[in-house]
Amino acid sequence: MITFEQVSVQYADAAAPALSGVDLTVPEGELCLLVGPSGSGKSTLLGTVSGLVPHFTGGVLHGQVTVGGRDTREHRPRDLADLVGTVGQDPQAHFVTDTVEDELAYGMESLGLPSDVMRRRVEETLDLLGLAELRDRALHSLSGGQQQRVAIGSVLTVHPRVLVLDEPTSALDPGAAEEVLSVLQRLVHDLGTTVLMAEHRLERVVQYADQVLLLDPGRPPVLGEPAEVMAHSPVHPPVVGLGRLAGWHPLPLSVRDARRKAAGLRTRLDGLHPTPAPVTRTAPTAPTAPTVGESPTPTAAPIADADRLAVRRGPVHALRGVDLTLRPGEIAALMGRNGAGKSTLLGALVGLHAPAAGSVRVGGLTPHRTRPAELIRRVGLVPQDPRDLLYGESVAAECAAADGDAGAAAGTCRALVERLLPGIADDAHPRDLSEGQRLSLALAVVLTARPPLLLLDEPTRGLDYAAKARLVEILRTLAAEGHAVLLATHDVELAAELAHRTVILAEGEIVADGPTPEVVVSSPAFAPQVAKILAPSPWLTVHQVERALDGSAG
Repeated sequence: MITFEQVSVQYADAAAPALSGVDLTVPEGELCLLVGPSGSGKSTLLGTVSGLVPHFTGGVLHGQVTVGGRDTREHRPRDLADLVGTVGQDPQAHFVTDTVEDELAYGMESLGLPSDVMRRRVEETLDLLGLAELRDRALHSLSGGQQQRVAIGSVLTVHPRVLVLDEPTSALDPGAAEEVLSVLQRLVHDLGTTVLMAEHRLERVVQYADQVLLLDPGRPPVLGEPAEVMAHSPVHPPVVGLGRLAGWHPLPLSVRDARRKAAGLRTRLDGLHPTPAPVTRTAPTAPTAPTVGESPTPTAAPIADADRLAVRRGPVHALRGVDLTLRPGEIAALMGRNGAGKSTLLGALVGLHAPAAGSVRVGGLTPHRTRPAELIRRVGLVPQDPRDLLYGESVAAECAAADGDAGAAAGTCRALVERLLPGIADDAHPRDLSEGQRLSLALAVVLTARPPLLLLDEPTRGLDYAAKARLVEILRTLAAEGHAVLLATHDVELAAELAHRTVILAEGEIVADGPTPEVVVSSPAFAPQVAKILAPSPWLTVHQVERALDGSAG
């Protein structure tokens, strides 16, 4: 169905090709998962299939890409619209209408389908993706995850033979992600749709893949069976990491398969206990941060406090009676399904939303009544869409402006960017960066001011496992220096690795708040893979297991 013949892509002024040496075939009716580190060319490869590369992105495409017999060099994206459906990393960039139902119908209208066919397909897609209650909602009023589902649905209604998906579950809660992946499986198995998907959260998708295509810079692309490719892939989910550590063959790709092999590992871990990860401190007088599952000193003065906070967003009661206190050295994960109120709570803490009832205080100030120049010294927010913070013409300009705004030494922001995601060029324009690179830049801009309270909304969206590990280390260091961190996330593995405390929101109310091991293990939806595999033992991450085994061997 999709054939690559000696394909490479070279962009103007780039020192090296974005993609090179791709020579393979993706068969019809299979789900092919595209994996690799950030910057390995995954989005570029997807673009060659949809025709966006080179027709819209520029650059030079060498070799040939054919989809269903059509050469993408000779067919522009509009000529492939009936054959290839594409959903990118940013759902808002995908929208062309104002409401959910209109967006689902737009693609079919463009192809001139009969009205009765359009109506039936819209209803089917609303049900498949759980969007029926949102059909009349304005797209701008939806949460990030809801927008992602609408973007996917608008492609599904056209019934393309090939689906090209770039990070389709990155903004979805675990339940919504399972729904989307279930739909994709149904399309592959029942309708013979070919799916080519790039995704960093491999723990969600690798068990559904028929084949895995690995792009590893400096090495030829590898296409093969998922377990075989994962055995040597530099990026892999926790279930594979645990299998490598334990020496399991073949490597399990699902929790169920891993549990069948885990009896011996449970025996080795019997009597051992998780130990905290080491923290690299940059200040010798920094206070000691609590370990995962522990709370900071309860006598420490709160950095932020919400008291029976209620927030309305139009007709929607986004928050209802929320009580939340954050103290120095604490890292808290804020979790819950899409639309639960996570982003609204973060917005209230930085003054974007005034309380309808109750109160919120940050650093002794009322956020929505405080001047931004003063508030930036107390709290920083990295939003879901990092472009909201980026306005410079280059990475170097953004970093210089951040240093100036924060009163930091020149080069402070640039050093943070390099630590988060090495290799981003100074002269690169923020709009030309990948989603993960933009997020790293926005995070560095906020961290430059070193605010006592750091808020992050989906901070691992678009990040590979290596970039996520660097983020974890930076946040641990900040907590060790007395900063408080609140991150809204659907990434259960991040919460397990990093958070001392987990708060779960539902319908604008806090329904759980406690030490991370207690909260996530008790919830099937939010439990990490290692906890499910080794239950009922207290292990949450591969790193915990590795440290325990190394300690027992020593």
